[in-house]
Amino acid sequence: MNKNKITLIAEIGWNHMGNMKIAEKMIKEAKKSGADYAKFQTWSVNNLTSGPWDEDGRRQIYEKAELKFNHYQKLIKICKKNKIKFLTSLFSTSDYEIIKSFKFDSIKIPSPENRNTLLIKFCDKKFKKLYLSTGAAKVSEIRKSLELIKNKSKTHIMHCVSSYPCEDKIVNLDRINDLAKLSKNIGLSDHTPDILSSLFSLPYGVSVIEKHFTIDNDLPGRDNKFAILPAELAKLREGCDRYVSMIIKNKGLLKSDQEIRKVYSGRWGQ
Repeated sequence: MNKNKITLIAEIGWNHMGNMKIAEKMIKEAKKSGADYAKFQTWSVNNLTSGPWDEDGRRQIYEKAELKFNHYQKLIKICKKNKIKFLTSLFSTSDYEIIKSFKFDSIKIPSPENRNTLLIKFCDKKFKKLYLSTGAAKVSEIRKSLELIKNKSKTHIMHCVSSYPCEDKIVNLDRINDLAKLSKNIGLSDHTPDILSSLFSLPYGVSVIEKHFTIDNDLPGRDNKFAILPAELAKLREGCDRYVSMIIKNKGLLKSDQEIRKVYSGRWGQ
């Protein structure tokens, strides 16, 4: 277990729906609430293959929420000004062209791409730190994906259940124990609508928690409906910090116990 500060990632994703003013407010609120990263998603609709998104309206949503080069310029500038790190998910090697000039040192490989051999090898070469989400993948498949990465110590494996929102009965936190056998760097990508599962994951040794984040649950888009609000993110930050302070090991007796021993010493031997 990493005894240092738990890293919190505020997954803004496409909750901004292409509105940069909303995205800016989300970044600022994420920082105020204690997040270490403001995370977005990088894709080009032109690279999206045919799928159910063509029938349920998601393609139109993706078109509206797609980030262009000038959007990244604004968002990165806002993150720097507010002293919060910028992070994004990458869905294909071709999408890298959109962000390559910004020279990010960290990247998220989302669950749909956790078995994308080409993308994993590519990200291993281009980035110093990888966050690999494990939704809908078997542990054996994640093991094979890790074998593609030369420097495994730079990779955080994120336990994830690809359900939006995720119900308590399928959170499956015990799976973290299986993932921990593959890497010392373990995290949780949490899709539940509150912070309990994130807090409950801490004894399993996670050092990174990613939560979908919004400033208003009534904003358009599926993810805004179950994303946590600033007040909840602040509570998660407090809970993580208090947990870390509670598990720090002390050798020998604490000062408080030493004082009590003095008070009780006269009772011994009676």
